[in-house]
Amino acid sequence: MNSSLRVLIVEDTASLAMTFAGQLEAVGCEVDVVGDGSEARRLVEHARQPYDVILLDLKLPDCDGLQLLEMAPEFVEQSSVVVITADGSINRAIQAMRLGAYDFLVKPVAPERLTTTVNRAGERRMLEREVSVARRLNRRERFHGFVGASDAMQAVYRAIENVANSKATVFVTGESGTGKEVTAEAIHQISDRSSGNFVAINCGAIPENLLESELFGHVKGAFTGALENRIGAAKEADGGTLFLDEICEMELKLQVKLLRFLQTGMIQRVGSSRPEAVNVRVICATNRDPAAEVAAGRFREDLFYRLSVLPIELPPLRQRGDDIALLAQSFLDRFAAEENKQFDTLTNELVAQLKRHSWPGNVRELQNAIRRAVVMSAGPQLSLPANVGGEPARAAMTTQTTQPAEAADTDTPLPPSGFDGMTLEEIERWAIERAIERCGGSIPAAARVLDTSPSTLYRKRERWADRADTPVSG
Repeated sequence: MNSSLRVLIVEDTASLAMTFAGQLEAVGCEVDVVGDGSEARRLVEHARQPYDVILLDLKLPDCDGLQLLEMAPEFVEQSSVVVITADGSINRAIQAMRLGAYDFLVKPVAPERLTTTVNRAGERRMLEREVSVARRLNRRERFHGFVGASDAMQAVYRAIENVANSKATVFVTGESGTGKEVTAEAIHQISDRSSGNFVAINCGAIPENLLESELFGHVKGAFTGALENRIGAAKEADGGTLFLDEICEMELKLQVKLLRFLQTGMIQRVGSSRPEAVNVRVICATNRDPAAEVAAGRFREDLFYRLSVLPIELPPLRQRGDDIALLAQSFLDRFAAEENKQFDTLTNELVAQLKRHSWPGNVRELQNAIRRAVVMSAGPQLSLPANVGGEPARAAMTTQTTQPAEAADTDTPLPPSGFDGMTLEEIERWAIERAIERCGGSIPAAARVLDTSPSTLYRKRERWADRADTPVSG
């Protein structure tokens, strides 16, 4: 018997309670005895340390034992509960176990049966506490560029470690600003390819007619403007990692070439007839739902299954609890040093304000908010922007459907002559430019308002700039 076990006996029959207590004390247990449910709750709530085992009679003078377990969940959370029942009420004992009880004893209880059951229950509780302590000690607040100690991020850290040295393709999904590129860099850093190059390509920010060349390279004279040979991102990442961000923005015809490259490990530069072998680990990412893109015909199904061998989904900031405070303090320390300013630690009031905000832009939005606050505050107290924490966080928000506070003004007037005489492309451009203006120049925020991806807006604006168009008047 473990002599350090602390046991609470909840039994209204005094003679029986004393018998149990004597048998347990004889084997070294520290025992307290109460005769009703209310006194049991008082002792549990005010105990200097949790009881290891609670022996609970199911029939008490002031309450039913099952009701007590329902009303006082701390019994099973803090201790191993062993219920005591009379012969013929086994069904009630089973109900108690469904409520979290460890085991049950049927009266009359043999001394050996009592001590053996209590010992096993106590050992189980002690083991659970040791595991809990070990988990807390092993809980990481920082991990290869990440800051966060939430359960969701611990799962992400473990996933990154598990996939790091695999040769299979990793598909990272999550809302904008959740850290998809940080994930890719972390996988590269702890992999056996860390000595090689990490090369990142944003498939949505590069015009579609140049993306193939950026990815696979080209030979001199392959097309207008190809003034020299280019090895391409895939060749540059040979021996390392190739990260393809916003993969769902890639045109279908280029998806076919990407699939062939993934299957064969061979690339062919634009304008060349000679294939070349490369050894790269491919990591892809998107802020869209890839399954929905496949269903809509915008993403090849065979490529999707080829890419999503090892999926990692990043949680939005609003689901990361106290990580918001950890991240905010980390950003505050960094930006205060950059600005050569001194700030006090974030107060509970500021943390509460941060947690009330829904953070549709996730970690990137929080980072920008803290940077702006550091620049605009004299110190030592940080003053957050007025649009942060003005309303309770809405847990069901998604990046694509959230309208940020900066874009709340939707009363932008139409052009003086309406849309008469304007082409469809001119109307589209007018709407995009007005949305960007309302969002203070933030293209990601405008993309959320317009229910599209930021890369789409970047690509359209780049195309307009190449044409040297004048801005659409408003």
